[in-house]
Amino acid sequence: MLQKLLFTVSFIALVLSVHAQTDTVTNRIDTVKYWKTGGFSVLTFKQVILSNWSAGGENALSTTTILNLFANYKKGEVIWDNSLDLGYGFMKNGSQGARKNEDKIELNSKLGYKAFGKIYYSALVNYRTQFAKGYNYPNDSVVVSRFNAPGYITISLGLDYKPNDYFSLFVSPATGRFTIVADKALSDSGAYGVERGKRIRFEFGANLSAKFQKDIVKNINVVSKLTLFNNYTDKDKENRKNIDVNWEVMVNIKAGKYLTTTILTNLIYDQNVIEKTQFKEVLGIGLSYKF
Repeated sequence: MLQKLLFTVSFIALVLSVHAQTDTVTNRIDTVKYWKTGGFSVLTFKQVILSNWSAGGENALSTTTILNLFANYKKGEVIWDNSLDLGYGFMKNGSQGARKNEDKIELNSKLGYKAFGKIYYSALVNYRTQFAKGYNYPNDSVVVSRFNAPGYITISLGLDYKPNDYFSLFVSPATGRFTIVADKALSDSGAYGVERGKRIRFEFGANLSAKFQKDIVKNINVVSKLTLFNNYTDKDKENRKNIDVNWEVMVNIKAGKYLTTTILTNLIYDQNVIEKTQFKEVLGIGLSYKF
């Protein structure tokens, strides 16, 4: 199952890359004034093979596939930014079964109308979930997550500051966030902050979203996304002081046309999931293609 998902994401990246090459000229002629499209795909891997190794150790294999696409529209006073981020990866150590180390689906769409200067009245829709089941390892018999368990839908109205093409800061005092737990066993246990037996939890609060994406120097590209959310409607007054944090950073360092070193970090704080700060780091060397 894991290998099939990885193959699927890799295949999509390849097809879109080829399509972009063949259709870019036509699309730019037709829509150069209004649309800007593109993206990149990354495939990283690591392998360790040991045979009669006296110092000890285990065979290991890990691989991660990332696909990032965007389609941004600008005409007159109107801007419309759209992006799709997909990621899937797994690792296998020794005799252990394959375990995923990356699993992400994120769709963003933000529509804005110019207010003044670099400020836009904007509406934002964000959807996040994952591809496959997650387990509480080393116990691989208990499912702790799966597609749409959890899933998050965020709808915001606010102001968007866009001084240039590579940075935006969106602030919303009116944000609705839906947490979806479509799995019955997880909803019955009250996972991810939903009431026991419920499939959806609604929160209303304030949202701040910032994104930076740029080649900071030649052959080094940085993508950083920060999201902060504060729930006005939490029944616990103390919990209203808490701010949910999701901060993702990806650094791609190119060595040649296709070879890339990729560093991924993700910091999360959400007390409805766990009252501790979560942190993940992935470092890999592999192939990349920008289109």
